[in-house]
Amino acid sequence: MIQTEQQSQQNNQLTVQNSGSLSFSSHLSKEDEEISKSALSNFRAKEEEIERKKMEVREKVQLQLGRVEEETKRLAIIREELEAMADPMRKEVALVRKKIDAVNKELKPLGHTCQKKEREYKEALEAFNDKNKEKVQLITKLMEQLVSESERLRMNKLEELSKNIDSMH
Repeated sequence: MIQTEQQSQQNNQLTVQNSGSLSFSSHLSKEDEEISKSALSNFRAKEEEIERKKMEVREKVQLQLGRVEEETKRLAIIREELEAMADPMRKEVALVRKKIDAVNKELKPLGHTCQKKEREYKEALEAFNDKNKEKVQLITKLMEQLVSESERLRMNKLEELSKNIDSMH
């Protein structure tokens, strides 16, 4: 585009020079003058044609630029939609992962507490069972002693009664 503008300026300068030279050359023949005028008009016609084509090319370039801008906007919208589609999923996944991490942090001490309580429960259960066995043994011993004592007492009583009966005879 810059070259065509420079060419246009150069051509305009030539036009000015040519028109200037025509006005000074009054001693040229009419034939030469008409050839010069014809050449000048051909030159001007070519200049106008070049200018027209230049304007056509500019218009085409502007149209293309407009289309490119529209396509760029459309592509930007499509890219935004793609990012928007991926974004909620990423955010949701990140949110779920954060929640999982938080729950894991809470689970760890709870697991330790659970193991500790389980150990305490087993120890308490074992102590309970030991005491229960001891109680059963004591009850058994007590019962045996009571039964033994009761039997002894009854035997003594029977012997006494038996002696009383024997003494009566």
